[in-house]
Amino acid sequence: MNLILASGSPRRKELLGLFGIPFVIRAADIDETMDPGQAPFDEVARVSRLKALAVPREQDDIVIAADTIVVCEGRVLGKPHSREEAVRMLTALSGRDHQVMTGCTVVRGGKAETFTEVTDLHFRPLTDTEIARYVDSGEPMDKAGAYGIQGGAALFCEKIVGDYYNVMGLPVCRLGQVLRKFAPEIMEDTQ
Repeated sequence: MNLILASGSPRRKELLGLFGIPFVIRAADIDETMDPGQAPFDEVARVSRLKALAVPREQDDIVIAADTIVVCEGRVLGKPHSREEAVRMLTALSGRDHQVMTGCTVVRGGKAETFTEVTDLHFRPLTDTEIARYVDSGEPMDKAGAYGIQGGAALFCEKIVGDYYNVMGLPVCRLGQVLRKFAPEIMEDTQ
């Protein structure tokens, strides 16, 4: 039996490592395009499920897959494709509330459980200079919403309600509860 993380994200790798359980990485290669006509809450869950089902596995393997988006005023902010897009995203988040949603799926054998964790955040008003300096650091370019809460964007966030680790890309508390159902034998020694 293998525990498989269906992601190449260094942050998810680090967070799953908190469990103290050996795991392997098999990044899923799927089309992550979301349907703009559907609710972001549902779409991020759907994409996580597609990822989980796309990786090769044996019957007794456990697969964990996740997908994270930022939603501001109903608009999904994915990973920026350019410096300009990163600036636009951070400008949109400046002085506003937004949500980070992570769809997470655990699969073992013929069973699967998918959930979406939501964390509410509020960014203080940002200056154009702060945004430009942060974007020029390169940090925002591989992150949903063009920011990493564990990095320089920690200076922007006035309020977080919910799972901090969800904002980093893996809702570890709720994931731990699901893993206890799917794999009690590997979770009995964890905290």
